[in-house]
Order: sequence, then structure tokens, then C-alpha cells
Amino acid sequence: MVQLIATTAFGLEAIAAREIKALGYEVLETENGRITFQGPLEAICRANLWLRTAERVLLKIGSFKAMSFEELFEKTKALPWSLYIPEKGIFPVSGKSIKSKLYSVPDCQAIVKKAVVESLKGTYGTSWFQENEGHYAIEVALLKDQVTLTLDTSGSGLHRRGYRESYHQAPLKETLAAALVMLSYWNPDRVLVDPFCGSGTIPIEAALIGKNIAPGMNRDFAAQEWPWIDAALWRQARKETHEVAQFRRPLQIQGYDIDEKAIRMARQYGEQALDSQEIHFERRAVEDLGSRYHYGCLITNPPYGERMGEVEALGQLYETMAQRFFKLDTWSIYVLTAYPDLERIFGKKADRRRKLYNGRIMCQYYQYQGPRPPRRDAEISAED
Repeated sequence: MVQLIATTAFGLEAIAAREIKALGYEVLETENGRITFQGPLEAICRANLWLRTAERVLLKIGSFKAMSFEELFEKTKALPWSLYIPEKGIFPVSGKSIKSKLYSVPDCQAIVKKAVVESLKGTYGTSWFQENEGHYAIEVALLKDQVTLTLDTSGSGLHRRGYRESYHQAPLKETLAAALVMLSYWNPDRVLVDPFCGSGTIPIEAALIGKNIAPGMNRDFAAQEWPWIDAALWRQARKETHEVAQFRRPLQIQGYDIDEKAIRMARQYGEQALDSQEIHFERRAVEDLGSRYHYGCLITNPPYGERMGEVEALGQLYETMAQRFFKLDTWSIYVLTAYPDLERIFGKKADRRRKLYNGRIMCQYYQYQGPRPPRRDAEISAED
């Protein structure tokens, strides 16, 4: 058995913990931004492939208390690093320190690096390590003098699904977009609309969820290069993702945006993610929002202060949203925003609110629950 840590954005811990349990693994501890769990070796493969709301999967090497640099060095050196890092392995060290006596992160990183080198010297009988084969990124994390040492099994962050070319333009990470869908009442039999879809992150993540497509199916991970993890485990885990995916399941997912360039990108990313034109993307202003479907879900991340400077224009936009959204009076409405006056402009309190962080921006996820559908969501009404 191995102990792993799934890191998340603040507010997503409970959702990621549910995902881990659904994979069949035991959750040992849930903290701010971190879920510790354990499972067999193949858990490294399956967690990386399947976790939709986690940022990374870290392999826990050891944990101990350290009040001095000498203690940090000796206890790090005593860990069995040669079980994980081969003689030519690349092992950079990153770090963070919160409320700890050892507050200098650069010093902690340097000491851990030196301690690992000394540990490996004893096993490999060499004083020089080429560091040119495989990536074994070490993190030293100190919290209230408790040190946790891990190896990053993921490589690139898990939000990098493989369908997006640029990750600097998207205002919403894929991990958060997936969480918004998973926190809603949407299911694959209901229509889903995002009227501010941008480059399509929420609709694409919903489609992956609806078809049970593993988010990591089309990307690689750092631990794939690790010789002590049998390649057969990765092959079996990837085979599983294909066996359980419902590629042909029909979905009704629509994304709208006023920006034609964003819509073109959304179409491109949607095709790359799903290998088909499964999602209907269209240039449409929120003023023109309407639907012929009953009992759908509207899930969106509209503009707020950081992306739209004029307060007056922002207020007008939210008034338009209120007018158009609540014409869909049998729908469930879900809005992630940092705009503070949403409930006042909408004229009603949300049924539920949840604090989430979009990057470093604290937002509220406002949830307005519509009535329960009397039958299949595909029931069609007259056009508005």
C-alpha cells in the first residue's frame, strides 16, 4: 500500500474526497487543500487518470517534526529515497512553510536536496548524480513545524487535460469547472447551458462527466517514467478508462458567448476533448438567452470585477442576467462569481451558497434549485 496526497483548490476538498472514495480508496485525512488517502500501487495510475477536481497527486515519502535545520537534514536523510529515485533521476526540490520555526523556504529546499543526495550516495556509491533520466519532483511542506516530504506523480497539473493549447487565457481552471458541474443537480439526461462559456471549459468538462470519460485519458504523467511502477499497471488503468467510457451517449450541452473568437476556440477544444462535435457552441448575447427545453441546468462563470472594470456596466449585465435566467422558471441556475450584489439584483436569496476560489479570487457559488422534473428532461416546450 502507498499513501498519497491529492491537492486541491480551497473549497474543493470534499468533492475530491468523494472522488477518491468512488475509486475505492480509503481517505485518511482531509485538510485545507489536501486529502491524504491510501491504496495499492495502481492507485497512483488511477488517481491521476480519474480525479477531476484535484490539482496533483503526491506520493507521501515521510512526515516528521523538525525544529532545526539539523533535525530536518537528519530525518530527511533517514528516509529510503533510493526506493523511489534511481541513480540518474532528476529530483528538483520545491517547498513551502506555514507557521513554522523553519520559515526560510530556500534554506529548507537546499537542506532537503543535500540530505537526499547524501542518502542516495550511501546506496549508489557515487558522489556525483547526472540527473538526466526521469522526473522525481520533491516537495518539502512545513506546517506548524510538521514536515511532509512527497514526490509529485502528476508532472503537469491535473487541470491540463490535453485538449487546450493555452492555459493563460482561460479564466476558469478545468478542475474548478468540473467541480461546478459536480456540485449541481445536472445529470446527462438534462440539458445544460452556459451563457458565458468563453473557450468552453464548463460545457467540455460536463461532457466528459456525462460520458464518463476520464479527464486524464489523453495525457501523460511523471510517474509513467518511474521504473519501480510496472508499465502494466498504467496499461491496465488506461484500458479501464476506455472500457467504462460511454463515448456514444447523447448529450444536450450548449455554450454561448458574445465573443466570436472565444466560440471558435471552444469549438476547437471541444472537438479535441471529445473527438466529435458533441457540444453546440454559438455566438449569442445573454440578452438573447432562451431555450425550448424544460428542467435544464444553467451553469456559468460570468464576468465580475476583475474582468470588467465599469461597475455600472457590470450592474446592468447582472440585471440582464436576472431577467433572462429566471424566464427559465423550471431550470436550476448556478452562478460562480465574485460580484457581491448578485442576490440583491436577482431579487432572491440563493438556495445554497458555497465559497470557492477561482485562482486567488474568493467567489460565491450561488445555487438556485429548480423544481424536480416530472419525467425525462428531454421534454420539449414551445420556443420562448
